[in-house]
Amino acid sequence: MIWCRKSRSRCGARLPRFRGDCSPRTFLFRIAHNRAMAWLAGRGNFVQVEDGEIILRDPAPDPETGYAKEQRSRLLFDAIRRLPMPYRQVMILALEGLDYTEISQILGITESNAGVRLNRAKQALKKSLERSL
Repeated sequence: MIWCRKSRSRCGARLPRFRGDCSPRTFLFRIAHNRAMAWLAGRGNFVQVEDGEIILRDPAPDPETGYAKEQRSRLLFDAIRRLPMPYRQVMILALEGLDYTEISQILGITESNAGVRLNRAKQALKKSLERSL
């Protein structure tokens, strides 16, 4: 996507401003996050991922098992897309493997707020998935 290329060039331009008060990974995620949010804001609405864009491959030989796993993944991704933006942000960053400290630095919130948002996002996902099944 266009914003990915701009994020890479922005990272190179912002590197001299790195103060070292967080990890380089967090610093780069923050830049990429800000670029993505600016890109989304410029579109006027939030992008909805089309069904065909998420491709999950299952190496299992059983097609029925693969189909069931794909359906569960689709339900999860659909539920994540329906989350309010603050919850969606922390959920996606957590799925990327970031901890509360990194998430809080990227989003500009406190660690406790990151934990609260992630907990609420998990609760909302659980409710949403229970209704879907």
